[in-house]
Amino acid sequence: MPTSITIIQAYPEHADQIAPLFDGYRQFYNQPSDVEAGRRFVLERLKNDESVIFLALDGEESVGFTQLFPAFSSVSMKRLWILNDLFVLPTARRRGVARALLERARQFAIETQSKGLVLETAIDNPARHVYESLGWQRDTEFYHYSLLV
Repeated sequence: MPTSITIIQAYPEHADQIAPLFDGYRQFYNQPSDVEAGRRFVLERLKNDESVIFLALDGEESVGFTQLFPAFSSVSMKRLWILNDLFVLPTARRRGVARALLERARQFAIETQSKGLVLETAIDNPARHVYESLGWQRDTEFYHYSLLV
């Protein structure tokens, strides 16, 4: 990881810094740009303790983030974290930012005595190699279903 990259836990006062990154993340998934709506969404999650966001800083510049949502495993009776969002500015990629964010999320799962972290990603997402290089394992045991309403 480059020495200039710092990972911090975000709080409501960081919403303005996260908003452009969140907007970039949504655009990556073919959503229309709406920085202000993204800022409100992030702010609400943080104010209501509904997610945990880690922000990557290169000096004063925000260059990436990851957002974790809490869930629980009934079988293990432990907390689980859903790594829902991970985004690094194109200009900051291949500098270890994603790895640093993923490692901080892993450490957070340990700190909160969780069972672990889970994520879903597109089959063609080029970041898959980063997940796998850090020990994330693709599920071959269960099917995943969704019901959108």
